[in-house]
Amino acid sequence: MDFLFLSNSFLQTALCAGLLASIASGTIGSFVVIKRISFIAGAISHSLLGGMGLCLWLARTHGWLWLDPLFGAFGAAIGSAMLLGWVHLKYRQREDAVIAAIWSTGMAIGVIFLSLTPGTNVELMNFLFGNILWIRPIDLVFLGCLDLAILGVICLYYHRFLSLCFDEEQAHLRNIPVRKLYMLLLSLVAITVVLLTQLIGTVLVIALLTIPPTLAGLFTNRLPVMILSAVGLSALFSFTGLQVAYLLDWPPGSTIALTLALAYFSALFLKRKQIAQDY
Repeated sequence: MDFLFLSNSFLQTALCAGLLASIASGTIGSFVVIKRISFIAGAISHSLLGGMGLCLWLARTHGWLWLDPLFGAFGAAIGSAMLLGWVHLKYRQREDAVIAAIWSTGMAIGVIFLSLTPGTNVELMNFLFGNILWIRPIDLVFLGCLDLAILGVICLYYHRFLSLCFDEEQAHLRNIPVRKLYMLLLSLVAITVVLLTQLIGTVLVIALLTIPPTLAGLFTNRLPVMILSAVGLSALFSFTGLQVAYLLDWPPGSTIALTLALAYFSALFLKRKQIAQDY
């Protein structure tokens, strides 16, 4: 079995994209899992379609060719993250309903603009289901810059984020600006979701964002170890998923997500088996 990245330039770029995306997914995903805001991340990822559909419609029908769908993705992601954060802080009892509303509204708006946009809509479909093989070298630079920005913010606010995720009430008592930190964390989640959407698509983005940190959390309760393990697992399964997709001629994004799910359920089974043996 030859290593695909040694012989195919498109797959070399795809592998690099997977490695760069693993840094963001493993880092931010660990905070998402610990804070238990996976459903918020899911709502953000599905809200992207509304912004992307709007930009694509404006570009095709009004000649705004400079308006890349990625701009709409960032706008929709940040906007929905701020709305969800505000609702969480002000009206916690209504949080689930708002998550469902944003989740469905983003998808609905995207589908409506998809139907109104003339011509084929390959761009929007690739954001829906992902096409890592479409990643360009310039996209790698963009992904790398986003990784550096995310890592810089995490390093700067690491201990405060730690307090926010593990004991929000205690953070309040220590005069930590919980509201601002929570909004900042959601903004980082939104940026990461947009980054990962280019890799495996909106429908499957939650798999890469949550499964590696959850898998790492089965074997460690230390956050730094969890983050490093999640980054390594994301990279490993991105590579494995690409290899399997290449050999079986399957969609790469779906194959990566399926590989992650199989690994998680296997690890969960082994973990429970080990616990049973200990007793």
